[in-house]
Amino acid sequence: MDLEDAKKQRMEELKKKYSEQETGRQKAAEVEGQINLLLKQILDEKAMERLSNVKLVKKELYLLAAQNLIYLAKRGEIEGKLNDSQLKQLLERLSAGTKREIKIKRK
Repeated sequence: MDLEDAKKQRMEELKKKYSEQETGRQKAAEVEGQINLLLKQILDEKAMERLSNVKLVKKELYLLAAQNLIYLAKRGEIEGKLNDSQLKQLLERLSAGTKREIKIKRK
């Protein structure tokens, strides 16, 4: 019976761990939904599409841009919706510090 008890205990542990992971995923999805909702209020359609593409390629830059946009909007520094060129300028400023320069030396 010890083997059966150990199996039941292990199964309960796995169920608990799975439910905790699922709860974490649900909270992350909720936060992501709230961020998207705020960004849709701040950005026009083309800018939102660009930011979505950035999210696929450079998640860190996306998070930094989203954070900055939401901060600026809450402070009232953004009037109306930002267009694609304004978003491009913001992304260029944010990525300027993170750009890596690659030099190739030929011998």
